[in-house]
Amino acid sequence: MKLRKSSQTTLVLAEFLQCEQEWRYGYDISRNTGLKSGTLYPILMRLAEHHMLETSWEATETGRPPRHMYKLTNDGLRYAREQVSAASVQSVGQPAFGGVTA
Repeated sequence: MKLRKSSQTTLVLAEFLQCEQEWRYGYDISRNTGLKSGTLYPILMRLAEHHMLETSWEATETGRPPRHMYKLTNDGLRYAREQVSAASVQSVGQPAFGGVTA
Protein backbone atom coordinates (compact mmCIF):
# COMPACT_ATOMS: atom_id res chain seq x y z
CA MET A 1 0.00 0.00 0.00
CA LYS A 2 1.35 3.39 -1.00
CA LEU A 3 1.28 6.37 1.35
CA ARG A 4 -0.79 9.10 -0.25
CA LYS A 5 0.66 12.60 -0.11
CA SER A 6 -1.78 15.39 0.66
CA SER A 7 -1.66 18.84 2.15
CA GLN A 8 -3.54 17.50 5.18
CA THR A 9 -0.98 14.72 5.71
CA THR A 10 1.83 17.25 5.42
CA LEU A 11 0.05 19.43 7.98
CA VAL A 12 -0.17 16.49 10.40
CA LEU A 13 3.51 15.64 9.85
CA ALA A 14 4.49 19.27 10.45
CA GLU A 15 2.55 19.18 13.72
CA PHE A 16 4.48 16.09 14.84
CA LEU A 17 7.73 17.89 14.02
CA GLN A 18 6.86 20.58 16.58
CA CYS A 19 7.68 18.04 19.31
CA GLU A 20 9.51 15.28 17.45
CA GLN A 21 10.06 12.80 20.30
CA GLU A 22 6.86 13.32 22.29
CA TRP A 23 3.69 11.27 22.39
CA ARG A 24 0.71 13.17 20.99
CA TYR A 25 -3.04 12.79 21.44
CA GLY A 26 -5.31 12.88 18.41
CA TYR A 27 -7.45 15.55 20.03
CA ASP A 28 -4.45 17.87 20.44
CA ILE A 29 -3.34 17.27 16.85
CA SER A 30 -6.88 18.03 15.67
CA ARG A 31 -7.05 21.21 17.72
CA ASN A 32 -3.62 22.43 16.55
CA THR A 33 -4.13 21.63 12.84
CA GLY A 34 -7.82 22.47 12.57
CA LEU A 35 -8.50 19.07 10.98
CA LYS A 36 -11.76 17.33 11.84
CA SER A 37 -11.63 13.79 13.21
CA GLY A 38 -13.01 12.34 9.95
CA THR A 39 -9.93 13.67 8.16
CA LEU A 40 -7.33 13.31 10.90
CA TYR A 41 -7.86 9.76 12.13
CA PRO A 42 -7.64 8.11 8.69
CA ILE A 43 -4.34 9.96 8.17
CA LEU A 44 -3.04 8.76 11.55
CA MET A 45 -4.12 5.20 10.73
CA ARG A 46 -2.35 5.27 7.34
CA LEU A 47 0.82 6.67 8.88
CA ALA A 48 0.73 3.95 11.55
CA GLU A 49 0.12 1.22 8.93
CA HIS A 50 3.23 2.43 7.09
CA HIS A 51 5.27 2.37 10.32
CA MET A 52 5.66 6.15 10.34
CA LEU A 53 3.87 6.37 13.70
CA GLU A 54 4.08 4.32 16.84
CA THR A 55 0.78 4.04 18.69
CA SER A 56 -0.07 3.34 22.30
CA TRP A 57 -3.04 3.41 24.63
CA GLU A 58 -2.70 5.56 27.73
CA ALA A 59 -4.14 4.13 30.90
CA THR A 60 -6.41 6.68 32.48
CA GLU A 61 -8.16 7.06 35.79
CA THR A 62 -11.04 4.74 36.63
CA GLY A 63 -14.22 5.50 34.75
CA ARG A 64 -12.50 7.26 31.86
CA PRO A 65 -11.74 5.58 28.54
CA PRO A 66 -8.08 5.10 27.57
CA ARG A 67 -6.65 7.63 25.14
CA HIS A 68 -4.81 6.72 21.96
CA MET A 69 -1.40 8.34 21.62
CA TYR A 70 0.89 8.70 18.60
CA LYS A 71 4.60 9.31 18.14
CA LEU A 72 6.86 9.47 15.09
CA THR A 73 9.08 6.45 14.50
CA ASN A 74 12.63 7.02 13.23
CA ASP A 75 11.40 6.32 9.68
CA GLY A 76 8.45 8.61 10.31
CA LEU A 77 10.72 11.38 11.50
CA ARG A 78 12.81 11.16 8.32
CA TYR A 79 9.68 11.01 6.16
CA ALA A 80 8.08 13.96 7.97
CA ARG A 81 11.19 16.11 7.53
CA GLU A 82 11.34 15.23 3.80
CA GLN A 83 7.66 15.92 3.17
CA VAL A 84 7.47 19.15 5.16
CA SER A 85 10.69 20.40 3.55
CA ALA A 86 9.44 19.52 0.05
CA ALA A 87 6.13 21.27 0.74
CA SER A 88 7.89 24.44 1.90
CA VAL A 89 10.14 24.42 -1.19
CA GLN A 90 7.11 24.08 -3.45
CA SER A 91 5.37 27.02 -1.81
CA VAL A 92 8.34 29.37 -2.32
CA GLY A 93 7.66 31.67 -5.24
CA GLN A 94 3.94 30.88 -5.34
CA PRO A 95 1.64 33.90 -5.39
CA ALA A 96 -0.02 34.65 -2.07
CA PHE A 97 -3.39 34.71 -3.83
CA GLY A 98 -4.97 32.81 -6.69
CA GLY A 99 -5.45 35.87 -8.86
CA VAL A 100 -4.09 36.42 -12.35
CA THR A 101 -1.45 39.07 -12.83
CA ALA A 102 -1.61 41.37 -15.85
